[in-house]
Amino acid sequence: MTPDENRIFYSRMFELALPIGLQHLMLASVAAADAMMLGRVAQAEMTAVSMATQIQFIQNVFLYAVTTAGAILGAQYYGKGDRETLRDLFHLMLRYGGLVSIIFFISCEFFPGILMHFFTSDPELVRIGIDYLRIAGWSYLMTGISQCYLMIMKVTDYVKECAAISSGAVLLNIIFNAFLIFGLLGLPAMGARGAALATTLARMLELLVCLVIFTGKDYIRTVWTRIFSGSRALTMDFARQALPLLGGNLMWGVGLTSYTAIIGHVGSDAAAANAVSSVVRDLVCCGCNGIGTAAGIMVGNELGAGKLDLGKRYGIKLRNVGWIIGLGSTALVLAVTPFVVRFVILTDEARACLTGMMVIMAVYMIGRSVNTVTINGVLDGGGDTIFDMYSLAVSMWCIAIPLAFAGAFFFKWPVLFVYACTCLDEVGKIPWVMRRFNKFYWVQDLTRERE
Repeated sequence: MTPDENRIFYSRMFELALPIGLQHLMLASVAAADAMMLGRVAQAEMTAVSMATQIQFIQNVFLYAVTTAGAILGAQYYGKGDRETLRDLFHLMLRYGGLVSIIFFISCEFFPGILMHFFTSDPELVRIGIDYLRIAGWSYLMTGISQCYLMIMKVTDYVKECAAISSGAVLLNIIFNAFLIFGLLGLPAMGARGAALATTLARMLELLVCLVIFTGKDYIRTVWTRIFSGSRALTMDFARQALPLLGGNLMWGVGLTSYTAIIGHVGSDAAAANAVSSVVRDLVCCGCNGIGTAAGIMVGNELGAGKLDLGKRYGIKLRNVGWIIGLGSTALVLAVTPFVVRFVILTDEARACLTGMMVIMAVYMIGRSVNTVTINGVLDGGGDTIFDMYSLAVSMWCIAIPLAFAGAFFFKWPVLFVYACTCLDEVGKIPWVMRRFNKFYWVQDLTRERE
């Protein structure tokens, strides 16, 4: 690439990645704040909430498929300049995102005990988790709608506004956490229930701001009657992207949740250490998440505009950036390990588990970063969404999960051996991912001419 092309590339990448990375950081900060604040109350409260929030994680897997399918096609149509098709995509996202939210809301309100028993058999943890889910379920009802608004803002170059809304909601969530968990300024100390109420209030305000902003003339207006109608051809294109994304992310999301369940059944100390390490993982992954989302938009814009060669060159550079982010993330995890281990109130056994988990996770971060940028960014940006599902079926479900399950329940391996098995999937599939990338199936224009 020429110096001018490099300047444009890096300017565009940072313009997109920094606000999106900040948004991911702020979202991960909620889980961190929950863990730190509830960790100061009791280990049981922190562990139960960590398990209960896995339900929202599964919901986000479905929402990811919906919003990312819209973003893949939306980035290409935006690059092409077809605003009307982009509007139709937005309404498709709202239709399916709303349906997902309703299903998870009903599950949390009427079947919270069944959900919690999947993660633990400890009666105290189940009781705390049920109280949390019955309040937090209301936030899940609103999340599906607000995520559609935020994603369409990213695609249409309102990235900074999107980050401001999401970050503002997160800051309010953390402030509400402090007041409601500890009972500041005369409020009752609600513990885990306070964390759930704080999340619900923040999500309500986030959605309200989105609805108000989208009444502006420069934004894509919501026409609620169009949610249940649309072009059959566009709906089929949407489904071709969404279904492999859903399959892949279900495998990934249920797989990560299964990891939590397996570690949770090893013992409460292991579960507590895993809860803390998961928060650190999510915080450190904000960098690769930001670059990955930016990669999908950048590659999609160029491919949709018919600039296939430039889109290909962008993809190659972004893959290389993924390696740099991965190595930096490894160094960061190792650097913060002593501070994290000392900060949270844990038993001596849980503290020893946490130290070992952090070292293992440092190696895992290389694979996580490279795969996020390459698969969820570049490959998805060109519509090659089915590869992620295949790779997860093999690396996670045929190797990592069976090994972790057998080690925990049959061979009774030490907890760190079991945890290492849960980290095999990302590192082990790197050669396969690079081979797929170099076939360049992802270099394609997905757009249609509007009828």
